[in-house]
Amino acid sequence: MSNLNHSNDPSIGRRRSQRVIISIPVTVRWQGPDGQEVEEATASVVLNAHGALLPLASELKKGQTLRLINQTTNREQMCRVVHIGPGSGGKTHVGLEFLQPAPEFWNISFPPDSWPFSKK
Repeated sequence: MSNLNHSNDPSIGRRRSQRVIISIPVTVRWQGPDGQEVEEATASVVLNAHGALLPLASELKKGQTLRLINQTTNREQMCRVVHIGPGSGGKTHVGLEFLQPAPEFWNISFPPDSWPFSKK
C-alpha cells in the first residue's frame, strides 16, 4: 500500500490547536439579506482556540462574517464561515474561524500537544 502523504514536511495536515468535543451555548448574529440583524442560538459541537463547528438551521455562505457570543461568559468574537458541511435534524454543521486569535474565548484549557491522546 502506498503512503498517501507524499510530503516530507511534518506540518502538512496539522491543526493549529487541539480540537475539543464540548457543548458550549452560543448565539450567532449576522446581517440578513434585508439588512436586519439575524440571530440564532445553538451550542458548539467541536471547538478549538481558533473557532468552532456549530449546528445551524439558518443558511449561511462560506466567507460570510458574523458575531459569535459565548452565552456562558458573554464574550463576543467576530468570525468567518470557513466550512459548510453535512448536518442532521434540519441543521447544517458550519465551521467558523475567528478573525482575530482568541484562545480565551471559550474559557477552557486546551490539552497540550504532548497529551497522550492528541492527534494532529
